[in-house]
Amino acid sequence: MTARRTKPSLYISVDVEADGPIPGPYSLLSLGAAVAGRQDTDGFTAVDPARQTFYRELRPISAEFVSEALAVSRLDRQRLTREGLDPALALAQFNRWVREVSGDAQPVMCGYPASYDWMFLYWYLIRFTGESPFGHSGCLDMKTLYATKADMPLRSVGKRSMPKEVLPGRRHTHHALDDAVEQAELLANLMAWPGPPSE
Repeated sequence: MTARRTKPSLYISVDVEADGPIPGPYSLLSLGAAVAGRQDTDGFTAVDPARQTFYRELRPISAEFVSEALAVSRLDRQRLTREGLDPALALAQFNRWVREVSGDAQPVMCGYPASYDWMFLYWYLIRFTGESPFGHSGCLDMKTLYATKADMPLRSVGKRSMPKEVLPGRRHTHHALDDAVEQAELLANLMAWPGPPSE
C-alpha cells in the first residue's frame, strides 16, 4: 500500500471590517489578507507577511448598519457606496489572488478569532462567486491553536493571557490589511512556540 501524498498548506491571514454582526442584512466593507507561511511534512515556514498581501474596500449591499461596528473601522459608508468595489468583482479578484499565491499548496484561511471573519468571507465568496478557494472548512482559528498549546480553556484565552514571545510586534489598528499582517505574525509566533514551560 503506497503512502498518500500530503499536500502542503498555505496559511493566509484574513481580516474583515463589517458594519454589523452577520452577513446579508449587513455588509462586508473591507477585506485584508496576508500570506503567513507554508506548512508541509517538514513543518511550518513563516514568510514576511507584508510581502504578499491583498486589500479591497467594498460597496455596501444593504442600507442597514450598526453605528458601533462602523465606529470600530472608521470606514465611511457614504464614500464606499460611491467608490467601493462591487462585491462580485472584489471577491473574484480575491479568489484569483488566493489561487495565485497558493500555487501547489492548499490555501487555509486563518484569523484571530477566525469565526467572525470566516462567516463574512465564506458567505460573500459563495454569494458573489459561487465558490471558495478554501473549501467549506479550510479555516484555522488562532485562538483555538493557542488554547490547545497552552492547555487553557478556550473562553479564558485573550491576547492579554499570551506570553510576550507569542504576541506580534505590530499594532492592531482595525484596518483590515494592517490587522491581517499583524495576525500573520501572530500565527508564525504561535507555530514556533513550544508551549508553556513544564512545571
